Amino acid sequence: MDLKLQNKTVLVTASTGGIGLEIARSFAREGATVIINGRTEDSVAQATAQLRADLPEAKLLPLAADNGTAEGGARTIAEYPDVDILVNNLGIYENHDVFTLTDEDWQRIFDVNIQSGVRLSRHYLPGMIARNTGRVLFISSEAALTAAADMAPYSATKLMQLSISRSLAERTHGTNVTVNSLLPGSTLTPGVQELVKKVFPDDEFAVGERRFMAENRPTSIIGRLIRPQEIADFAVFICSGLAGAINGAALRVDGGIYRSAV
Repeated sequence: MDLKLQNKTVLVTASTGGIGLEIARSFAREGATVIINGRTEDSVAQATAQLRADLPEAKLLPLAADNGTAEGGARTIAEYPDVDILVNNLGIYENHDVFTLTDEDWQRIFDVNIQSGVRLSRHYLPGMIARNTGRVLFISSEAALTAAADMAPYSATKLMQLSISRSLAERTHGTNVTVNSLLPGSTLTPGVQELVKKVFPDDEFAVGERRFMAENRPTSIIGRLIRPQEIADFAVFICSGLAGAINGAALRVDGGIYRSAV
């Protein structure tokens, strides 16, 4: 299937690891030029080398910038003034006691999870609309719909992304530009893998994974952690030339964790 991504330039924020790296890999596999973004030149170089080892012909561009800051966002825009596709993947996932969180804690998480995507979308989306082509995708989370007591700032910001995404989509009325959000469920990132091993040190990982899901994510229909590539492939389709009718949507890839008929 041709996703019509040849000659497209894609910026995936926080793409040196986890879901972001897999999204970058899927875009590169489809022939897009992918801007690999991390906070340091070393992390960008390592991720780029990893991708090139798997995809020698991949078209990759480096971007060392902390998009969780205004300075980092300005650097991103200065280095790459125009892109065809923007994937706002940058985000902080942390557990906190909501009663001990300070104003500064809330502000830091807000700056990274919200302001990073707002700044970049504010810059890139008007150009897409003027050119009558483009895609913006916010990587949210099923936590936006299933708020947890120990993830109040994370859940709140992920829910806010859904509203921002929809508001921006309204500005694309009548164009070939789309803005959507994607809500992954519990995913097998390196950090989650280490957590499962720590909680169930005496089990083989496959057994520990099933126990973790049964005890901590009992509503999951698939009963396993989602693989990053599964998230990535869907993200790339949403941003492809075949998905022009998907706009203003909040799309769940959560394995059925969120119990809803719609």
